[in-house]
Amino acid sequence: MSVQFKIAGMFFLLLGLAACGSGAKLPKLPAEAKVLAFGDSLTFGTGADSAQSYPSVLQGIIGREVINAGVPGETSAEGLARLPAVLDEHQPALLILCHGANDFLRGLSEQQAANNIRAMVKLAKDRGIGVVLIAVPKFGLMFSPPEFYAKIAEEFSIPFDTGTLSRIIRDNSLKSDAVHPNGSGYRMLAEAVAERLKVAGAI
Repeated sequence: MSVQFKIAGMFFLLLGLAACGSGAKLPKLPAEAKVLAFGDSLTFGTGADSAQSYPSVLQGIIGREVINAGVPGETSAEGLARLPAVLDEHQPALLILCHGANDFLRGLSEQQAANNIRAMVKLAKDRGIGVVLIAVPKFGLMFSPPEFYAKIAEEFSIPFDTGTLSRIIRDNSLKSDAVHPNGSGYRMLAEAVAERLKVAGAI
């Protein structure tokens, strides 16, 4: 089998997985519903004012309370350990999960990151909470996300955003430093998530 054929096959596999995730549906969010944005510094909003974080901007777009549960520097293992208590505290109708960046930056096991993120998705789904997954790119030449995000989205039939953070990280005008968006970058992410919620039927 030629290298070109293998590459083409992988491309169409990922395209199919992306289509599955992006076509997944969510229940309509009531006006009083809480949305939990859970993750690390990309959720917290490092590199911009708190009002410019993507959860803050998203709240203004969708008209529902969006709780910023981002912890800078957190790994996916630490996120998995923290998530149950945060879900207990806020009782959200929807979880927006954006995790994995610190695993990649620290050279931790990609398989373990996948396992942790899968476990977080399952934890929320088992509680009847809707989930939207944001794919995080590995920082390097291509700034592309690992394949496991698409596979997890397919496994659980959840909406996911696979390319927005990659586009932001490739564009210096949308970044505050090498790895964090600025206010414009976070707004771009919030708008992409809002569009994903609209397509999924949540808003």
